[in-house]
Amino acid sequence: MAKEFTYYGKTLDEIKRMDLAEFAKLIPARQRRSITRGFTEQQKILLKKLRKNEPNVRTHCRDMVIIPEMIGKTIKVHKGTKEWVMVVILPEMIGHTLGEFALTRKTISHSAPGVGATRSSSAISVR
Repeated sequence: MAKEFTYYGKTLDEIKRMDLAEFAKLIPARQRRSITRGFTEQQKILLKKLRKNEPNVRTHCRDMVIIPEMIGKTIKVHKGTKEWVMVVILPEMIGHTLGEFALTRKTISHSAPGVGATRSSSAISVR
């Protein structure tokens, strides 16, 4: 049996029925401040596209707080250098920002050390 999702003691249906002001009281302070100050023009355009159920929604709004009406939608979030990350909004993502799910930095994997990097590398012949 799967456990039912709750957010600060509220079920998903209760959260979806709340208006934005009530929902803002549940989320952490940084996100609450962002919502109470109002959405930017770009964020309003993103919400309008999501409400129309447009298929291929792309956005640069990495600071957009995930609100209940976005659950179940798929959004392509810009991660820099012409790349987009497809993010499927799940209930557990409520209150986070879109940028948290589209990482901009690549993982670094170093190869073997170069010549002169360590004392032992001087003993190895360079061919």
